[in-house]
Formats: sequence, C-alpha cells, structure tokens
Amino acid sequence: MNNPFFNKSKNIKINDILVSLNLRKQKINYLVNDIKELETAQKNDITFFNSIKYLESLKNTKSRLLITNKKFINSIPSRMKVIVVESVLLAVSRITSLFYPNSIDDVPDFEVSCINKNDFKKLKFGKNVLIGKNVKIGKNCSIGHNTIIEKNVRIGNNCNIGNNVVIKNSIIGNNTNILDGAILGKKGFGFFPGKNSNTRYPHIGAVVIGSNVEIGCNNTIDRGSLSNTMIGDGTFLDNQVHVAHNVKIGKNCIITAQVGFAGSSSVGNKVLIGGQAGISGHLIIGDNVQIGGGSGVVKNIPSNTKVMGYPARNIRNFLKDNKFND
Repeated sequence: MNNPFFNKSKNIKINDILVSLNLRKQKINYLVNDIKELETAQKNDITFFNSIKYLESLKNTKSRLLITNKKFINSIPSRMKVIVVESVLLAVSRITSLFYPNSIDDVPDFEVSCINKNDFKKLKFGKNVLIGKNVKIGKNCSIGHNTIIEKNVRIGNNCNIGNNVVIKNSIIGNNTNILDGAILGKKGFGFFPGKNSNTRYPHIGAVVIGSNVEIGCNNTIDRGSLSNTMIGDGTFLDNQVHVAHNVKIGKNCIITAQVGFAGSSSVGNKVLIGGQAGISGHLIIGDNVQIGGGSGVVKNIPSNTKVMGYPARNIRNFLKDNKFND
C-alpha cells in the first residue's frame, strides 16, 4: 500500500544512500525502491538489522540490501548486499529522511478550512471544525467543536469524534468513538542523543484504528516510524493513555486510565491492563493477559498469564511477597 500521508522521493540509488551516510561510493549503483522493516521489505527495498532478536525475520526477509553493524556480520545471509555502519538506527534515520524529506517536522496542516456542509451532507458537526484536503468521512458520523482533521485522514461509518480532537496521519474503522481532547497521528518520540545535540528520527507510519473501538479523553497515539501504530477491533482505551510509535494492540482489549506503552511493543487479544501500568518497549504480550494496576512490565509475558508489581511477575508470587497486615 502506498503511503497516503508522506510523499516518497523517487530515483534514489545506492550511492545516494552512501553519500547520506558519509561512506564511499560503489561501482554497482542501482535504484532502491524504499526503506522498510525486515518483515515487509521487498527485493528492491533497503532494510536493517540491529538486534539478534530479529534473526528469524532476517532469514525470511525478501530484501537484498541491508544496513547493519559489524558485530552482526556473521549472521547475514550471503545473498544480501551489506552496508556496515557504526550506528544502525542513526543510519536508518538518515536514509528515511532521504526517501521522505518531509517526515521529520510535524508542522500543522495549514491547508485545512472550515468544514463545508455541502461536502459532508450527512455529517453532524459543531462549531469551528477544520478539515484538510482529501479527507473521507463515512455515513452517520458526528464531529464535536474545535476539532481538526488533517489531510488524507480516513474515517469509517457511524463514528463519533469529540470536542478538541486532532487527527492526522490516521485511518479509522467503523463504529469507533474518539473522545474529547484525543490526539492521533502525531510523530513519535524517537531520537538519538549526541554529544552536542539530539537527532530526531523521522516517522513515516500511520495510526490505524479498527472498528468498534473507543479512544478515551486526552489520549495520545503516536504514528509509527516505519510501520504503523495499530489498535485492534473492539479495544477500549480509558482516559489519558499514551500509545507510542509502532505499538500493536490486539482485539477486544481493555486499557484503563494512565497506562503508557513504550515504542514497538506488541499486545495480544483480550488483554486487560490496570491503571497507571507501564509497558516497556519492544516487548511481546500474549493473548488473555491480565496486568495489575501500577505494574511495570519489562519483559515478555506469555498468553493466559496474570502479572502485577514492578518488575511485573506472576500475581500469586507478587501477593505472596507482599503480605500486608490488616
């Protein structure tokens, strides 16, 4: 699927990539289609490998061009052409900026205008609603006061969007409620700390929200970096929940107030998470997991497990270790 929110530069060659990384040019210099993660990269895309935990994805990727560090060089399939760098993620940031030069800044859509009732005849909307170009909104929807929906956003049928909501870089299914003050599709908090300054990481992904979902008041859902941030069908998020870039939340989950998800974690189906719990990045949480309020999850949790505490552990062990006097 073509990216509907960011324009990709064409005619990028290997030597263009090498120049952006301050590396020596090569004699073999062919066009590179895009930069993608291992799982989604095709033959003419460039991808990257920066952790042994993704070894299986490396073996199965269709890409023939890879960014990696020298410490992983013995793990790389012989069929792949390798560009060795000191910092893989910093290199990916520069290459992403090369392909998508408008992805670093998160400037507002200055081409939004007051909603025209003739363009959305069956839509109920409040005062001071601003809509960008090429926005599509389904039947029987409503939009509250002072809400902004930026260019190319897609919203399904029977959706209710509250007051003071900002939606950008997002695709929303049917029968979904977005409550007051929610912000969807802003760039994620990805950066590289340097000696003299911090370097921002581009975010070219989207927020994809399923059907029959509820997003609570003052939620913030960041768009993905290379992949999309996703909320599955039937999932409910309480107020003041933060979902960072690339997080995948499954179907029919219940996430209560003030829960925070760090980037690139994956949550299964029918997961229950109590208030003020924190989920660290790059974790896998299985199906039917229950996480107690105030917990700190710092490692993977298998399906059908109940955990609590910091660090989160089996709830029976937690209760045994924390006996309280009446």
